[in-house]
Amino acid sequence: MTNPASSDGNKSNTLPREKLRRLLLAVVGCLGLAAAPAALAQGYPDRPIRWVVPWPPGGGADLLARMLNPKLSQVLGQPVVIDNRGGAAGNIGAAVGAKAAPDGYTITFAYSGTHSINPHIYAKMPFQASDFAPVIFLTLVPQALVVSPNLPVKNMAELIALAKTRQVSYASSGQGAINHLGGEMLASMSGANLLHVPYRGGGPATTAVMAGEVDFLMGVPVVLAPQIKAGKVRAVGITTAKRASAMPDVPTIAESGVPGFDVSSWNGILVPAGTPADVIAKLNAAFNRVMADPEVRKQLVETGYEVVGGEPQRFTAFIESELNKWGPVVKKAKVQAE
Repeated sequence: MTNPASSDGNKSNTLPREKLRRLLLAVVGCLGLAAAPAALAQGYPDRPIRWVVPWPPGGGADLLARMLNPKLSQVLGQPVVIDNRGGAAGNIGAAVGAKAAPDGYTITFAYSGTHSINPHIYAKMPFQASDFAPVIFLTLVPQALVVSPNLPVKNMAELIALAKTRQVSYASSGQGAINHLGGEMLASMSGANLLHVPYRGGGPATTAVMAGEVDFLMGVPVVLAPQIKAGKVRAVGITTAKRASAMPDVPTIAESGVPGFDVSSWNGILVPAGTPADVIAKLNAAFNRVMADPEVRKQLVETGYEVVGGEPQRFTAFIESELNKWGPVVKKAKVQAE
């Protein structure tokens, strides 16, 4: 005869063992899933990487990418192929990058105008911020405010004082450009009476200031350096929160009577949302190594870039702050894409 107590005891012992077996299988399954991205990152990259640059060959974004590319290919151990996709102020190329497979084999060059200004200018964007995951904040590009030699001012304080007594004109490389909106921000923050005069590119805008047709311009320090040295324009302020490495003796606009003024163009790297975190970490480490290389860093500084680098989260926070900064400026200036 079976002992009822013994039968119940066996049953009670069997159920926990079965539950334990199922639990262990579930844990092993979860561990397998968690290990998948790590395994992907360990083998990554095992083929060439495409670097989408949303601007034509020969422009600033393209030149920066090609400056970093040889060392990046060396660090990653695979060719990195630059794919220029110009058009719509960077929107076309950025959309290509956003729609790529989230596997780390397509990276996208991010530019300030495309990712922090265009969303406020274009009624319909072909991509959203949520379509991307940040990899790294590469560089900042300060602007130098230079005045015509005919303008009777020697510093920012005198320029602002003059612009409160009469209208002062400034040139830009076009509607919605960083040096256009920078002027709008300067007028708003200082109370200066400024008139925007757009040109088709930075070259014609600089020529207009040198000729005295327009009173001032914001432009890249290293590009303006020859004109400054020749006395064709006079540098009176730097637009970023910190002084520019290329012009350490020129005070910032913020320290010259407009506290909080901070305007720059910037560059970074994005990948499609959903790219494994370990792959992003590997790309981030590779770019940080490239920009820490003495020869690369020297070339960047000599070209006018302020090297940033750091973790992806730093870039995320910066993009959000830039989006918030430029929205009200664009709205007040009533800038809309044609």
